[in-house]
Amino acid sequence: MLDKTLPYFNVIMKHRAGLSIARHGLPPGFSIAGFVRGEEGSWADIETAVGEFTTDGEALTYFRATYLPSCDDLTRRCVFVRGSDGGVAGTITSWWNTTDEQRDPSIHWLAVRPEYQGLGLGKAFVSECVRRLVWLEGVRDIFVHTQAWSHRAIAIYLKAGFEFVRQESFGGYPLIQNIPYDGPRTMTRG
Repeated sequence: MLDKTLPYFNVIMKHRAGLSIARHGLPPGFSIAGFVRGEEGSWADIETAVGEFTTDGEALTYFRATYLPSCDDLTRRCVFVRGSDGGVAGTITSWWNTTDEQRDPSIHWLAVRPEYQGLGLGKAFVSECVRRLVWLEGVRDIFVHTQAWSHRAIAIYLKAGFEFVRQESFGGYPLIQNIPYDGPRTMTRG
């Protein structure tokens, strides 16, 4: 869930090209499945459940405009985690953003339904997403744009080897402004 009690600000993070990919498997009873056309409603339901959109309709409109025009790519890039009952627990998308004329690999829309949070699904999602991006885009820097409201996701990204960046951005996202900064930070594994 988003923590909207915090002030909103953009966060840009990067997983440097060639950095090892953290391996996190799914807990027993869960499996990863690729997007199949017609599952837009599942994506919208998850994103609305975590507070990214106000309504499923708003989420569906975004999904249809942003991703469905590239449906062939979507089937390899958008994944869901399903429970043993077949229910959808979360989603993540191994996508890209365009910076000037360069295509930058990036993570889009990591979301785990509230009732499934805390089980390690987010870590498994990020591991799978980075692996897919390397497979699809080659060994390149991988970016993620997020916000302070997603501090739980930020912790997952840090554990996966992403670091905060202040001097660069991608896809037209604004740089972080007016926040004290003294260089990239990474979280040590403990």
